[in-house]
Amino acid sequence: MRLIFLGTGTSFGVPQIGCACAVCRSDDPRDKRTRCGAVIEVDGPHGSVRLLIDTPPELRLQLVAAGVASVDAVLYTHEHADHIHGIDDLRAITIHRASPLPLYGEPHTLATLAARFPYVVDPAMRPMPGTTRPEGTPVAITPGVAFDVQGVAVIPFTVPHGRTSVTAYRVGDIGYVTDAKTLPPDALETLAGVRVLVLNALLRHPHPSHLSIAEAIDMARLVGAERTFFTHLTHDNFHAALAEELPTGIAPAHDGLVVHLPERSHS
Repeated sequence: MRLIFLGTGTSFGVPQIGCACAVCRSDDPRDKRTRCGAVIEVDGPHGSVRLLIDTPPELRLQLVAAGVASVDAVLYTHEHADHIHGIDDLRAITIHRASPLPLYGEPHTLATLAARFPYVVDPAMRPMPGTTRPEGTPVAITPGVAFDVQGVAVIPFTVPHGRTSVTAYRVGDIGYVTDAKTLPPDALETLAGVRVLVLNALLRHPHPSHLSIAEAIDMARLVGAERTFFTHLTHDNFHAALAEELPTGIAPAHDGLVVHLPERSHS
């Protein structure tokens, strides 16, 4: 398996517009953070399967930088703009497909996609001859009920996000959680045994809808993954300084980071 971090920043991104703080002016490329997204690559029964998590606004730039030319499905976490507004960039992928790209999400997320981007998900909205559009097929999922993408099992589960909730995913030994305020017992149960955990860690002080860095450390320890990577990071921390500060086994992710996960040994 392989996990590619496309973007690791908050809704503002880093550098933040109009900000002259030291992190926003940093020369370390790891301090440049686009909005959150990732790709999980896994070997399925019929070949490699690429799962794109969210379509952030910088999606075109992210996929080009990562060398990702195609994906087999999109897994949406929720309907906030920083997680969906790059959906039009899927056009460069869907024009090479024989069928629309499956877009998985909870019903409320899919409803927002249909309202904001009907030209993507409504099969009746055909492009004019000689033109193209991104083509996606919404597929509603139910938290706690696994679904199959070309032979790869995906387990969705919900975590609280302020007044709403978001969908987190487990794919094999990888758990991907963003925009969570905590990990409730059922989420911890679903994540039990993952070897790689991705978890949001927003600020040093508490936030009403996101885990703080200290809270994320506590949640990571409860899960007990071999490796935990923090994402959805702000301009409050230099990457290098945060990496030195975090406990063993926990590290900040950065845009373009690739995590390889060898298959478990059965000997």
